[in-house]
Amino acid sequence: VVIENDACEHATVIQVDTVYRQGTLLEVVQVLTDLNLVITKAYMSSDGGWFMNVFHVTDDGGNKIRDEGILNCIEKALETDAYMVKSMGKMLLSKEHTLIELTGTDRPGLLSEVCAVLTDLSCNVVNAEVWTHNARAAAVIHITDQSTGTAIEDPRQLSLIKELLYNVLKGLGDYRTPTVSISSPGEIHIGRRLHQMMFAARDFERPVSVDDIRVRPYVTVSDCPDRNYTVVTARSVDRPKLLFDTVCTLTDMQYLVFHGTVNITDSDEAYQEYYIRHSDGLPMSSEAERQRVMECIQAAIERRASEAANGTNRDTGEREFKLHWVCNSDRMIVEMKIINEKSKYVLEMISSRTALAQFSTYCFSQAAPRILLCCSDTMFMVLSNLNTILNKLPYHIHQFLLLSSRAI
Repeated sequence: VVIENDACEHATVIQVDTVYRQGTLLEVVQVLTDLNLVITKAYMSSDGGWFMNVFHVTDDGGNKIRDEGILNCIEKALETDAYMVKSMGKMLLSKEHTLIELTGTDRPGLLSEVCAVLTDLSCNVVNAEVWTHNARAAAVIHITDQSTGTAIEDPRQLSLIKELLYNVLKGLGDYRTPTVSISSPGEIHIGRRLHQMMFAARDFERPVSVDDIRVRPYVTVSDCPDRNYTVVTARSVDRPKLLFDTVCTLTDMQYLVFHGTVNITDSDEAYQEYYIRHSDGLPMSSEAERQRVMECIQAAIERRASEAANGTNRDTGEREFKLHWVCNSDRMIVEMKIINEKSKYVLEMISSRTALAQFSTYCFSQAAPRILLCCSDTMFMVLSNLNTILNKLPYHIHQFLLLSSRAI
């Protein structure tokens, strides 16, 4: 690992040379992403079993990484396997938590109902991340028993949790079967797991609709017969973790990246190009396979972006939000990221049995569907101008948001 601050005017350059093996590129990109580094350029090349990766990175503010402590942390993480456990995007599960994974059809009020079921079953939500895309939803939720603060081990209680959550996800008239699983302790990278869950739920399949006028990522898949590669290119609006999402999807689809280029333009457009082969060493052989890869890459790019986002909304400055929360016995932290502005707000508030359910009931109710996940200014209004809407809310939510505003 070589890190240079003088090689580029605007970014820190990180070069990683290593023996080539399947998954190497994803591991390196995962480390950089989990360290909250912004990748502005990347070059990847393998030759004779050796892999060279060059990344131009900045911090969230677009500045070079000059802190020696952070630079040492980056070098250590890339040179050792320690990041496999300590990476911020990976959680080491223990007997303190129970992991629930959910996939199903998305609809207004779904998260509220899931939280209500867990609350009624005396479960504390310790950590959760929820993705929605193309009418599908996936969630990774860590819970504890409210009375003991530890993992739930009673088979009857676990069975009841699965049954009730399945009923919530099934809904009415849903032809796609939801999934509910409870995992044993182990290691999981939440971002990668959510990609896998959405892929398994086939969120890349999109019914043809004349009403869908969004500007989708432009993805092409073509042959490179003289080098026996398949070439995948993608153009989209840049956003955090974009490279990770693309490489993660290619890796999980059992493709090997032999060469690649990533470049972010001054207009915040991301261009990605990958020369790939299947894990059996062969390029793609059918038009159906090329079409599926194109759809899956589009889905991977879109999953972290808003369902309602389109080119017009971006131009008018509307914001895309993602929600993440962490709870313990007495505090609740809610983090709202504004994706296309690369900024975030964090609320810290007193936790209670009903706090999360009340919060999600307001945010995801029929009256205000997807208030956090849609591309609009609504959540920013909630954060910055609570007084204009408090009097219009039910009393218990009024008090809950009032407490949140004091934290802000």
